[in-house]
Amino acid sequence: MKRIFVPTQSGSDWQRLLGKPKLHWKMGRSAMSTAACWEDSQPHLPAEILRVLESGNDAAITKLELLVAIPEWEVDLPGGDRASQTDVLAITRNSSGLVVLGIEAKVDETFGPTIGEKKVKASEGQLNRISYLENELGRSEPFDGKVRYQLLHRSVSALLTARAFHAPVAVMLVHSFSPASAWRDDFDLFCQNLECNVLSPDLCEVPNVEGPRLLLGWCKGNEKYLKSDLPSAL
Repeated sequence: MKRIFVPTQSGSDWQRLLGKPKLHWKMGRSAMSTAACWEDSQPHLPAEILRVLESGNDAAITKLELLVAIPEWEVDLPGGDRASQTDVLAITRNSSGLVVLGIEAKVDETFGPTIGEKKVKASEGQLNRISYLENELGRSEPFDGKVRYQLLHRSVSALLTARAFHAPVAVMLVHSFSPASAWRDDFDLFCQNLECNVLSPDLCEVPNVEGPRLLLGWCKGNEKYLKSDLPSAL
């Protein structure tokens, strides 16, 4: 991934950055809904994200100013042959310092395979990656096999990016446009396995993490963006 970025002209500019641009660029899906929401909200964070962060009553993550938002941010991880691709990376700040937000956008898409499923035919490199992720998340023993693998690498991606920017706080936040909050139970299981400290019903902090603080959040997106129909840029 290049580290030179240019401003978007519209939400359609997000399409070409997707792993499968033609397949994933559809009205009512997470890619298009997210692009429409963030483009409408700029130069600020989406209001619902601010509300979730402020629900924690923690000065480090309140009154955040958006400095830059980068769609489809890639973070290289040990093992395997693919980078972890975060839907939106947001670099923000307030009077306490920088806060890195790694946004995982969803409508009704799952978080992919469980760790148990991932390990069945895993290569040595993939097993090493899982162990690396567990270590970064402060685990002294393996996760429950029912935990979704995607939640691990998206959380660690936010943590590593915060370290790179010398930000004292990283947040992995699920931005869900699902009216039924689909797959919230998978997110809750992940938080329970990490024995997180609860800050609010939708926000918690991971203990025993080295370096920046790591918070996990769940945010209900504005459902009006499920009806946004952005033209194809391809």
